[in-house]
Amino acid sequence: MAFIPKKKKKVKKGQEAEEEDQLIRRVKLPRGRETLGLLDQRLGASRVRVRCLDGKTRVCRIPGRLKRRLWVRPGDIVIVEPWEFGGDEKGDVIFKYKPIQVQWLETNGYLKKLTDMDAF
Repeated sequence: MAFIPKKKKKVKKGQEAEEEDQLIRRVKLPRGRETLGLLDQRLGASRVRVRCLDGKTRVCRIPGRLKRRLWVRPGDIVIVEPWEFGGDEKGDVIFKYKPIQVQWLETNGYLKKLTDMDAF
């Protein structure tokens, strides 16, 4: 009788990332002019409507370097950098938080102002 080894299961790229997501390594926080925001609506053509912590609603674009890697949905928490010209109405999405990172932000009080705005 010959010994036949069992086949190993192939792990897809997404499954590897899911296991690593459960650990919080480092959470990126807004710097300088950047602000946190809640994504309200996808507008198409790499544009989204975001409610920012500074109380303004901006139409933000997803830059080309992030366009294919950054998939966003309404309700996601993102970092927005307002434009120098028309910064009250327009900006760029810099980063999207993963669910475990959003929990960390909530427990440390970074999203407290955002939940107060949801009451309206």
